[in-house]
Amino acid sequence: MKIFHLADLHIGKQLHSYDLKENQRAVLRQIVEQAVEYRPDVIVICGDIFDRAVPSGEAYAVFDEFLRNLAEIEIPVLLIAGNHDNAKRLGYASSFLERHQIYISVTVPKTPQEHLKKIVLRDEQGEVNFYLLPFLKPGYVRHLFEEGVITDYESAVRQILDREEIDWKSRNVLLSHQFYTNQGQRPETCDSEQPVLTVGGLDNVDVSVVERFDYAALGHIHGAQMVKFPHIRYSGTPLKYSVSEEHHKKSITVATLGAKGEEIQIEQIPLVPLQEVRRERGTLEEIIGKAREETCHDFISVTLTDEKEPYRPKEQLEEVYDSILELRIDNTRTRNLLEAREEGSFEFHPMEAFRMFYREMQGQDMCGEEEKIVAEILEQWEER
Repeated sequence: MKIFHLADLHIGKQLHSYDLKENQRAVLRQIVEQAVEYRPDVIVICGDIFDRAVPSGEAYAVFDEFLRNLAEIEIPVLLIAGNHDNAKRLGYASSFLERHQIYISVTVPKTPQEHLKKIVLRDEQGEVNFYLLPFLKPGYVRHLFEEGVITDYESAVRQILDREEIDWKSRNVLLSHQFYTNQGQRPETCDSEQPVLTVGGLDNVDVSVVERFDYAALGHIHGAQMVKFPHIRYSGTPLKYSVSEEHHKKSITVATLGAKGEEIQIEQIPLVPLQEVRRERGTLEEIIGKAREETCHDFISVTLTDEKEPYRPKEQLEEVYDSILELRIDNTRTRNLLEAREEGSFEFHPMEAFRMFYREMQGQDMCGEEEKIVAEILEQWEER
């Protein structure tokens, strides 16, 4: 059975205030095109469909277009809610969507009679059981067990799977959106998912909980990678959502299941973005000189190394680059200032710090009116 594994679409996300709608629409169309070409038996999407609990109308439109395109090629789609998703909003019209082979699970069982959504598909080898486990916190399921049984994320996931009484002689696939680790060893993470990872590892779930599945399709971590075993895998995001993902190779993960006990086959189908995300470092003249038609539309993070402050660097860069994410200065003076600050030898007044920042960005000092505006803002801030 050939499985297209996706996760963390984060539809509606912005990158440093830049709208990613067209980038997301383009990459979702690529996924549909690849599904038409490869004809997988099923497409699984493992959480964080949207970037916000209350998606915008545009985000809904992008997702609706994606689902309609998938429905037209008549391939079953299984998806679960992630921590960014609102269960009620994502689950809206789920019963109607099932008529088009789109199966959505947004909440874990709430009563002793309820169980995880289980979808059974068939291939030439027989049945494959797909268990849909949306994102959960211990408090979501604690009431289903005796007091003291659910103590953390790991015990919550373990117990909710154990109560399914899974037939391990059959082929079983899990969809899950949690933070899985290998005996405390964390998977590689990046800036775009850091805000949702709990400090101290409280949300860790050891990979031993899901080892017996023939394939564990995971979401939550934005870089594609396996966790301990090849059959336990994060697919990563279809787009780069932070500068720290500069070197990620975004792709569709294709997992092919053979007969029970056979080694799983993993393949990556590359996804090509409309705009790349990358870093540029050098003098202003060097970076401007690198601009080419095929790269000037990318999202770029710029670090200038000029020892002499260039005149209005951001304006000069914007003449040749469309989408500048951030502008940093790294030269002898800024390194000395950083070292001095780390040593605690002196501390800037907020006004002086802003004067320096303005001078670095604009290549000139603030005028009297601009200083007055900043002073008023700082005064209001100090009064809070």
